[in-house]
Amino acid sequence: MSRTTDPNVDPLEAVEALKALANPARLQIMNWLLDPHGEFSQWEPIADRDEVGVCVSHIQAKSGLAQSTVSSYMATLERAGLVRSTRIGKWIHYKRDEDMMSRLAEALRGTQRP
Repeated sequence: MSRTTDPNVDPLEAVEALKALANPARLQIMNWLLDPHGEFSQWEPIADRDEVGVCVSHIQAKSGLAQSTVSSYMATLERAGLVRSTRIGKWIHYKRDEDMMSRLAEALRGTQRP
């Protein structure tokens, strides 16, 4: 089943998400993406943050990490289903997948249906 129709998180999917979040920098980025307007207010948005999220260049600037490191971290988060990417021109924007985050939280609370 697809992520958008299945209310449960597959155990392997949950493990991959937790592995992605086990890195302190990736966890910090996910926390920043929870409040994109507040956390990235010093940078002029390239596109609507509510719709497409935050430009990877702004994530890189805030984190102080190398562009290649940030790109790798964001790819890991995307593969784990925790963020979605949108290309606007030459820029990639990332937004938290709140549906996946909610389903993962439910699975961790043990409320997932069998």
